[in-house]
Amino acid sequence: MSPLATVPAATATTMPAATTVHAATPYDVLKLDNQICFPLYAASREVIKRYKPHLDALDLTYTQYIAMMVLWEQHEVSARDLGQRLFLDSGTLTPVLKSLEAKGYVTRERSTTDERVLMVALTPAGEALRDRALHVPAAVGTCIELEPQEALQLHALLHKLLANFE
Repeated sequence: MSPLATVPAATATTMPAATTVHAATPYDVLKLDNQICFPLYAASREVIKRYKPHLDALDLTYTQYIAMMVLWEQHEVSARDLGQRLFLDSGTLTPVLKSLEAKGYVTRERSTTDERVLMVALTPAGEALRDRALHVPAAVGTCIELEPQEALQLHALLHKLLANFE
């Protein structure tokens, strides 16, 4: 049984009461409260909901926003590398990039050195959007009630988890 699927019964004494596994029956592994995946899923949905009003003002979806974040850091990146960085497959990423291109925030062009590679680059309008988005992280941060140390721990644990999928 994968440790990502459920909280092992052996760790029940170290887990908060709300996530404690009581292995009274073999079916306890199927209880929603015993899953690690469910609170990750639910928390992700709730956090993204907090982004929505701020991103609506920028005419961006959350997926477009995180793609722009990578481009604000790197200015130009291959579509393949962008997909890997965001954990998105090409079927999900392509419409996101087409939409950002239609809004004038990015360009998509074949690499001059290898035409198999699609390069995505930030436009001046995409760069200007960065200034309009500066308030978003702080605004969303006020909606998430974690102490600074808890936020750092959560960040580290989530990146550790993601590293397992690379």
